[in-house]
Amino acid sequence: MSTDTALVIGLGNPGPQYEKTRHNIGFMVAGTLAGRMGGKFNAHKKSGAEIVEGRLAGRRVILGKPRSYMNLSGAAVAGLARFFSVDPSNIIVVHDELDLDFGTIRLKLGGGEGGHNGLRSISSSLSTKDYLRTRVGIGRPPGRMDPADYVLKPFSAAERKELDLVCEEAADAVELLLELGLEAAQNRLH
Repeated sequence: MSTDTALVIGLGNPGPQYEKTRHNIGFMVAGTLAGRMGGKFNAHKKSGAEIVEGRLAGRRVILGKPRSYMNLSGAAVAGLARFFSVDPSNIIVVHDELDLDFGTIRLKLGGGEGGHNGLRSISSSLSTKDYLRTRVGIGRPPGRMDPADYVLKPFSAAERKELDLVCEEAADAVELLLELGLEAAQNRLH
């Protein structure tokens, strides 16, 4: 990856009722990264997001959390990208992934959204799907539970015991991506 400014976005839903849900794993990882940067999130009025500015893996990073609901997060991401002049190739979106077992972390560039409304909103607002993704596995819903209901449920007791470690590992993956670029980071992680 380049030495240009990177925009790292954690996806989630605002409000205490969503704070501990599976859909908010992106916000949780963003919180871990903010701690590593030594910063606290502050409102960025021009974008509708909360941000922390600092350095990670030797690069200038704008770490963001949209203040809108997940399915409308694209406007905030595009607003930050415009304001800080960040090309989509330097955007990393951290999000929950149903198609990966809980705790599995995978990196990729572009591709489909897999029914993820947050990704769909970002792709639409950026007019491209070619941005980097840190996919954090939350597993499939049990039985016939609707995935839309499942992602808004809290993690199980067993998952909660592992959650801090999963957030640390996902934050490590973001830093690898920033430092080494996609292919080298994938080779190390996968």
